[in-house]
Amino acid sequence: MVNSALQKPAENGLEPAIVRALGTRSVVLVGMMGAGKSSIGRRLAARLAIPFVDADNEIEDAAGMTIAEIFAEHGEPYFRAGEARVIARLLDSGPSVLATGGGSLMDAHTRDLIREKGISVWLNADVDVLIKRTKRRSDRPLVDKLKELMPLREPFYAQSVIVVQSRDEPHDTIVDEIVGALARHLKLAAAAEQQP
Repeated sequence: MVNSALQKPAENGLEPAIVRALGTRSVVLVGMMGAGKSSIGRRLAARLAIPFVDADNEIEDAAGMTIAEIFAEHGEPYFRAGEARVIARLLDSGPSVLATGGGSLMDAHTRDLIREKGISVWLNADVDVLIKRTKRRSDRPLVDKLKELMPLREPFYAQSVIVVQSRDEPHDTIVDEIVGALARHLKLAAAAEQQP
């Protein structure tokens, strides 16, 4: 479901200009689990005053089961096909801030859709930061799995339009950096100079 509860008026003139320049495109957050896609995404959506959508939640709602259950019952190829359909649907209802699952870019069709209908932002976090964040959650993969997945996924993440380092800083600092990067990418140069 689209989360509009956190929406509030934008903080300055830059955010409305970004939203106008986005048109129907979404800001698509990509990165490993623990990179902050959901927590930073909610804040970014509130800052831009557009909806936040978590693709994993939408997949679970559509399937009527958890992602772990989908993997266990049907396998990864089935999950990735469903994930691609859900992301395609979400991208057709932009603009929004869309947090994707960590492995969503492994699918070529999904990568193409994001390139066509969104602006991808890679929240790039060092493995130590990811481990610190994911070890708090019992449903997250073990450290070895995280280290195994990173080199497989990073080449796809690196194709993102914008790369922002996700680190142990206040989320609003990261949001400021994304807003500035979006403004620069969208050629809102004068406004972007005001942002980090």
